[in-house]
Amino acid sequence: MLSLRRYQPLLYYDNVCPVLFPFSRRLQEEEQQLRTSSLPAIPNPFPELCSPASSPVLSPGGMLLMPKHLIVKIFSEDGIGKVVEIPADMTARDLCQLLVYKSHCVDDNSWALVEHHPLLGLERCLEDHELVVQVQASMTSDSRFLFRKNYAKYEFFRSPLTFFPEHMVAWCQETNHTIPPSQLLKNFLATSSCPEIQGYLYVKDFGRKSWKKVYMFLRRSGIYCSTKGTSKEPRHLQLLADLEDSNIFTVITGKKQHGAPTDYGFCIKPSKGRGELKELRMLCAEDEQGRTCWMTAFRLFKYGIVLYQNYKIPQQRKTLLSHFSAPVRSVSENSLVAMDFSGRIGRVIDNPVEAQSAAMEEGHAWRVRHNLGFSGFIFKIFSAVIHIAQLWFHGRITREESHRIIHQQGQVDGLFLLRVSQSNPKAFVLTLCHHQKIKHFQILPCEEDGQVFFSLDDGATKFTDLIQLVEFYQLNRGVLPCKLKHPCTVVAL
Repeated sequence: MLSLRRYQPLLYYDNVCPVLFPFSRRLQEEEQQLRTSSLPAIPNPFPELCSPASSPVLSPGGMLLMPKHLIVKIFSEDGIGKVVEIPADMTARDLCQLLVYKSHCVDDNSWALVEHHPLLGLERCLEDHELVVQVQASMTSDSRFLFRKNYAKYEFFRSPLTFFPEHMVAWCQETNHTIPPSQLLKNFLATSSCPEIQGYLYVKDFGRKSWKKVYMFLRRSGIYCSTKGTSKEPRHLQLLADLEDSNIFTVITGKKQHGAPTDYGFCIKPSKGRGELKELRMLCAEDEQGRTCWMTAFRLFKYGIVLYQNYKIPQQRKTLLSHFSAPVRSVSENSLVAMDFSGRIGRVIDNPVEAQSAAMEEGHAWRVRHNLGFSGFIFKIFSAVIHIAQLWFHGRITREESHRIIHQQGQVDGLFLLRVSQSNPKAFVLTLCHHQKIKHFQILPCEEDGQVFFSLDDGATKFTDLIQLVEFYQLNRGVLPCKLKHPCTVVAL
C-alpha cells in the first residue's frame, strides 16, 4: 500500500495574492522601508514623458522607483496564458512557488520558468535568483514565459561526472588521472581555480548559412575559438562571447530554422540585445552529452557559488518547515516503499522478489472481490480508464512528441511518461530516459480467466491497471534499465 503526503508551505500574504517569500528577504524589505521612510519623495520633473497612471517618482538617491507591482503573463504547455500581478523584486523561484500554489501542484523543487523566443527558436530556464521583471524588460513582444518541469536544473551537483566527461575538462587532461566528483565541483565553484572546457563545436558565421567546425575553449572570461588547430596560445585565441553580459539558450529548431549540422544546438545571446539574428552566436555540439557539458559549464562560470546556494535553498527550507509540519515527500525512489498490511501492523518489504509476490497476491485478491456481478463489470471499466487522470499519462501523442517532452523536462535518469501506442490501439508505451537516451517499452494487454492484465515483460509480471504497473516499477527496476523516478508532468494554469 503506497501513500504520498503533501504539505502546505508557509505563506506571507500580500495585498494582491499569496506569495512565498524567503524570511531573510522580508526582513530586508522592512529595513529598507525604515531607511527611506523619513526621506521625502521628489516629484517627477518630466511628467509628460510618462503616462499619468504609471508616472514614476524620483527617489532621494536620484533613481527612478519601479512600481511596486507589475503584470506578467505565464503560459502553460497547452498554450493557455495566465496573467499574474507580482512584486517588482520577485525572483523566478518565488514566482514558480506562487504558480505551484495556485495550480495545486506538488512542490518538488523541479518547476522552472522558461524564457521562450518562438521566432528565433530559442529557450532557456531562468535561474532561481533572477528577477522576473528584469528578464521581461529584455524580451521582445513575441517572447513569452513558460511554466514547466525541469528535473535537470541542479542534477549536475548530484552526479557531476555524468555532465562533465573527462575528455572535455582540461584540468582532467593535464593531471592525467580521475578526478573525484567533489573536487571537480570545487574547481568549478572556486573563483581562484581556472577550470576549462575544451572540444570541437560547429560555429555559424555571422550573416552566413554555413557552419564551420572549430576547436573551442570555455573559461570564466568567455568562450574562445582557436584559429590554429587546438592551440591554446593567446595569439591563436579569438573571443566569441563574454559570459558576464550573455545568456545561453537551447536551440529547439536548429536544423529547420538555422541549417545546423546536428540536433544539439545552443546559442549565446547578449543579455540586453534586441534579439536579432546577427547578435546571436549559434553553436552546435556532436551529441547531447557535449551540449549539456558546454551549457552547464557556462552557467557555473557565470554564476558560480550562487548556483550552489540556489540548489541548497530548498533543502534549508525543508529543514525549517520540518519544525512546523510533516516533511515533504516527493515521488522518487526514496519516497515510495512496498508495504505489507496483512498483519496487525504494517511492515516495509525490502526484498524485491517478495514485493513482486505481494503485488501479485494483492492483484489476485482484487480480482476475486470484483470479478462477480455488476460490481465486477464496473471495476473492469474503472481499471481500464483510471490511468487517464494520472499526470504521467499523455494520451495519444506521437513518438516524436514524447521525445520533445522528455528533452524539455531534463533528460535525467528515470524520467518517464506513458502514452497510447500508435501501432497497437489496445496497447500502451512507456517512454523512459536513461543515460540521456530515450527508450520505449510496449505495454501489452493479456487475458487470463476472462480478466485483462497489462505487462511489459511478455506476461511474466502482470498488473490489473497502469497505475499498479507504474507504482511497481517505481519500486523495482525489473526489466527496465532503471526505476521510474520522475514523471513527465504537464499542468494547465
